[in-house]
Amino acid sequence: MADNKVEFINIKVSEIAPNPEQPRKFFSEEAQDELTNSIKENGLLQPVVVRPVEGAKVPYMLIAGERRWRSCQAAGLEVIPAKVVEGATEEEAYVLSIAENVNRADMTIMEEAGAYADLKAAGWTPAKIAKQFGKTETHITWRLGLLTLRPEVAEMVDQGQIKNNLAWHIAQLNPANQMVAAMRYVRGDFDSEAEAQHFANGLKMMEQQTSLTNEKAPTAEEQEKQKKAKAKAKDGLGKAEEVLIPLLEELAEKRPEDLAVILGDDLARHLRVVGRLYAKVQMVRNLLSKAQGIQRAMAEEFNKAAVEVQQEAAAAKKAEAAAKPEVKAEKPEAKAADEPQSTAKKAAAKPGPKPAARTAAGAKAPARRTPAKKAEAAAK
Repeated sequence: MADNKVEFINIKVSEIAPNPEQPRKFFSEEAQDELTNSIKENGLLQPVVVRPVEGAKVPYMLIAGERRWRSCQAAGLEVIPAKVVEGATEEEAYVLSIAENVNRADMTIMEEAGAYADLKAAGWTPAKIAKQFGKTETHITWRLGLLTLRPEVAEMVDQGQIKNNLAWHIAQLNPANQMVAAMRYVRGDFDSEAEAQHFANGLKMMEQQTSLTNEKAPTAEEQEKQKKAKAKAKDGLGKAEEVLIPLLEELAEKRPEDLAVILGDDLARHLRVVGRLYAKVQMVRNLLSKAQGIQRAMAEEFNKAAVEVQQEAAAAKKAEAAAKPEVKAEKPEAKAADEPQSTAKKAAAKPGPKPAARTAAGAKAPARRTPAKKAEAAAK
């Protein structure tokens, strides 16, 4: 690109076309409006960068400065200053476009990653990309690693809901776990970004192996060792809480001049001891945080497994119900037609009611019959 001819001229805004391969896809409306107002007030201070395109309806194509070009249109400018790069290939123009935008705050992380990926697809190594744009190779590799994020999570990263380092850890997970880690972080389930990273790492461990425990059940001896280790750890942390914390709280309440007198010549030694203690506490805290991440990941996997079991059981029950032969219900019409015949049969089988007991509508009930013995006694 050093051999390309460069000149500065004034070009009509209508003679410049945007670059369809522009690495930036997102333009903030608020920032765009601010730039438009600035150009209306002060004019275009920094020229756009273009290259001539032979045989095209629009003679120039943008290499860098699309926001400025848009704002010039919005501000009503007809002619603007431009830096024309003669003989630039499409790849060179793309590199210039990335260089223009890569260090700007308004270029999103995912846009930057996509731009590096395009160069990598063109044969550039991460080392070459890093050298070209003044980045470290690790920076380029981490950005490229973000391209495995599912679209919903990538959008959260672009919107600033998920920070860059955490985004990389989430990108190492399968799509389902990416969503789990991202949603829990955005929901506020973690006290810090580090906790969220440990959770993501725990999920990754769960993906790599079906269980964090041995496939074989632990022997009685192993169980006893685990029991003792657990008791020892609990006892040690309990003693630290009982002894160390009250001591540190007591020291924290004192003034520096008082401690200088109290500790005297031993002050330097105590300072070294507290320094070592602080380093160990930080180390243990980090280990416990990682362990908590693994524990949470295990609980997440357990919950998902439980849901899967419930879903499988429901599906099996549904399949079993579908496999049973259907019992056809009798049609109401047929049942109604059969009812008179059935009633007639029942009437024929049973003896008819006694005439005395019958009380037809409108007829008087017969007089009560007197028993024979009572009638005979009355006659006598």
